[in-house]
Amino acid sequence: MNVLAVLLIAVYGVIGGVSTLFLTVSLPALIIWKFYRKVKYQKALTD
Repeated sequence: MNVLAVLLIAVYGVIGGVSTLFLTVSLPALIIWKFYRKVKYQKALTD
């Protein structure tokens, strides 16, 4: 295989992994933060 192709595949794999990791961490964190604000400050979940 071409060296450039292997490098591009590696870079795209890292980019995909980072974005997947970000979504995996941020979505549950956002939900927990919304419930925390709901309990502590009596804010609506949609605020």
